[in-house]
Amino acid sequence: MSGGGMESYAKLPQNFGVGDANGQHANGPCGHFQMPVHYPRYTRAEYEAMPEWKLDCLLTQYGLPVAGDVNEKRKFAMGAFLWLH
Repeated sequence: MSGGGMESYAKLPQNFGVGDANGQHANGPCGHFQMPVHYPRYTRAEYEAMPEWKLDCLLTQYGLPVAGDVNEKRKFAMGAFLWLH
């Protein structure tokens, strides 16, 4: 047994998370998930009127599934982001 170091941890590649001059990350331009800074603040009425493309963008931005028809996406987004008071 060695002197209590961290020999068993998994090593990441040396270029992990390092961007190049064009801002591209070593693991691809979209190869990782980063939680958006702001929580979406749409009302129920805004979700009900939101076009499908905007729902797709919102769900993708938060790393959530974008499967189903527009009504399923709308229901999922409201369940994920609307809080009952």
